[in-house]
Amino acid sequence: MFVFSIDDHIYNHIHFIGIGGVSMSGLAEILLEEGYKVSGSDMNDSFIIEKLRNLGAEIYIGHSKDNIKDADLVIYTDAISNDNEELLEAMNRNIKVVDRATFLGALMRNYKNSIAVSGTHGKTTTTSMIATILTNDSLNPTVLLGGYLDEIGGNARLGSREIFLTEACEYKGNIVKFFPNTAVILNMEEDHLDYFRDINHIIDTFIQYSKNINENGNLIINVDDENASKIIENTNANIITIGINNKAHYTAENISYNSNGFPSFMLKINSSSIYPVNLGVMGVHNIYNALASIAVADSLGIPMDVILESLKNFKGTHRRLELKGFLNGIKIIDDYAHHPTEIKASLRALRNSTKNRIWCIFQPHTYTRTKALLNSFAESFGEADKVIIPDIYAAREKDNGMIHSINLVDALIKNGIDAKYMSSFENIENYILNNAKKGDIVVTMGAGNVNRIGEDLLKSNKKEAI
Repeated sequence: MFVFSIDDHIYNHIHFIGIGGVSMSGLAEILLEEGYKVSGSDMNDSFIIEKLRNLGAEIYIGHSKDNIKDADLVIYTDAISNDNEELLEAMNRNIKVVDRATFLGALMRNYKNSIAVSGTHGKTTTTSMIATILTNDSLNPTVLLGGYLDEIGGNARLGSREIFLTEACEYKGNIVKFFPNTAVILNMEEDHLDYFRDINHIIDTFIQYSKNINENGNLIINVDDENASKIIENTNANIITIGINNKAHYTAENISYNSNGFPSFMLKINSSSIYPVNLGVMGVHNIYNALASIAVADSLGIPMDVILESLKNFKGTHRRLELKGFLNGIKIIDDYAHHPTEIKASLRALRNSTKNRIWCIFQPHTYTRTKALLNSFAESFGEADKVIIPDIYAAREKDNGMIHSINLVDALIKNGIDAKYMSSFENIENYILNNAKKGDIVVTMGAGNVNRIGEDLLKSNKKEAI
């Protein structure tokens, strides 16, 4: 059991407000495995909550000041409002209260080497690739994921004190609270505009984060990102670059795709060493993810044959172009893409795998993102043959009437996209059953609960579900 502290104070009973979230639950799982007393609350029960119960956590469904009990440290997620009664109760009782990112930053200090993967897109997949490589090399890392990876049995893995691997999200400037030995910056684009003012605010946050890495640490960065130079010139870390279109330490050349849309390429390191790479996941975006993973693993001294074999066998994280099954010869896929760049990348990857029709059921995520990026969203579905848009998934926001899914559908139609609005999941499912044909691909897309549509469709034909 490591000794966890913030401000040199030792804590024993840690309470999580919003414990059912993917990151919060992962943190709770690590502490439970380490022997800490853990409690937490959430608004809804789930398989994540049940797993934590089985590990020994005391869980409350619903928020109440009575849930705090004898906790001496309270952690809250970004989704929790300032008037949450558990949060207020902890403050009234002078119990130490910190946000999730501050807690994660303090937790990382218990490990000899910390690796943080950041960027607007690709964090979960890249972290999963690195986790797979490290475990295959028997380095026994502790891992915290924003998704679910079969290779580690979920979203968290307790390993040794040598390596801590985590995603690092920029939302609310959280990444500036981390001080990793190795930092990965995959890309920087406009997102989370309910917090960030604009792209310059986002870049400034990444610059501040890059300054947290000392001169003995590594910054692995994608130089094909147009803003990468601004980060490089503001950090004292050792720079390791990846790229496809620009000169870099790790580059991919002679890219091709097989019938499944899986890429192959020649890996060139420092313009000399060349290795053939074959991936088991779709899309050019996963080439960038793989390059970043290779750079991290190579910096740790992992043999190249272990790295490349791990990537070849890596089949992805749940909800990242995940094949869910087949329905009457129709391929059902689920994807977490909720930003225009991600949508383009995922649909392009699917197009590389088929000449048949692609049906995209896209659930917009948050009103602010949909409104701020409406024009970009409208230009992101060119590779889809049919697009269906259900209602916006509110997540942490309230609907003030400023934007509606119909606005996105109208913009798509103006761009020549065959799109329609359907509010009911049941109606969407019936429409797919009546109109999709054998050989088509149906992809549910978004960071909300749109994946339920594919799951319900497959329930109607369990024999073909995988």
